[in-house]
Amino acid sequence: MIIRTVKLNLKILFFLIIVTLLIMSLILSYVLANTEAPSQKAEKKDFIKWVDFKITSSALEKTAKLDIDSHNNNEKVKYNWIELLAYLACKNGGDFKKFKQKDLDSLIEKLKSGNTISNLTKDIKYYNYYYESYNAVLGGFIGDYQIEVVNSNGAKTMEKKYGIKAFLPIAKNYNFSHYDDFGNSRSYGFKRTHLGNDLMGSIGTPIIAVESGIVENIGWNQYGGWRVGIRSLDTKRYYYYAHLRKDHPYSEELEKGQIVKAGDVIGYLGMTGYSIKENVNNINVPHLHFGMQLIFDESQVDGSNEIWIDVYNIVEFLKKYRSEVYMENQETKDYARKFDFYEDSVME
Repeated sequence: MIIRTVKLNLKILFFLIIVTLLIMSLILSYVLANTEAPSQKAEKKDFIKWVDFKITSSALEKTAKLDIDSHNNNEKVKYNWIELLAYLACKNGGDFKKFKQKDLDSLIEKLKSGNTISNLTKDIKYYNYYYESYNAVLGGFIGDYQIEVVNSNGAKTMEKKYGIKAFLPIAKNYNFSHYDDFGNSRSYGFKRTHLGNDLMGSIGTPIIAVESGIVENIGWNQYGGWRVGIRSLDTKRYYYYAHLRKDHPYSEELEKGQIVKAGDVIGYLGMTGYSIKENVNNINVPHLHFGMQLIFDESQVDGSNEIWIDVYNIVEFLKKYRSEVYMENQETKDYARKFDFYEDSVME
């Protein structure tokens, strides 16, 4: 009888141990399932996830002129075009097709009378969002720079200026055409949308760095052919130039990690791409695919979190700001900018 009781107690003990282990396993599974990994926490950081850039070239021109003139004329009130644009976006919901000149005039009058942007916008819900978004797009376009000029004696000197320090991606004196094709359908490889603006031109047209930055990607891409990607020095913008010329796509010595200055020649227009095999012309019409990606967090660099904006109106705005070039190397037929250019951020 005693032996039976001992055996029974052992069975009960064993059963209790098994049940306890199962309960602990369930608790541990629940805790792990509800505990965020470091990567998951990073994904939930507070940064902008999407931007619809709908500022017209006309609004860009009007606000840029106010900014530049107020600084160059040393006016009492100096305007920041990004602040002006962010304020106007709050009036039109970010759609500048609804832009009203009276809204801009009213804002300028308020600022002239002593009001500040911070006071005028402190109770506006989306102002900070629009300011951060537009600063990410346009932050490198206006500021101090030095550019080479030729005086009456033919001598070249560096002149300090404040104004537009970005350039059209097509060199001066070269023709091109474009239309707003952002979001159009593309089918090569898989069905997708067009995340840039195609600038139609002649093969060999020199392609210009819109802004100063660091060459982050260079080489062959199945979709973009010979392409180069340049990251702005503030790291917020990634410029993508694709379908460059077969056999000689890039300017001399262009390489990954190199710093290029706004207005530098970086390559030549072509029609490469749509091929796994390198150096193939599978694009029907010679053109430059020009795109701009915004990066608020490094998790947005590559993958499903990428933010590409419509650059059509930026191209329209930059038509007045073009880099003049000349053939620097007769042997390789390479072009270079005609007038040198410096920014403090690049010189540092």
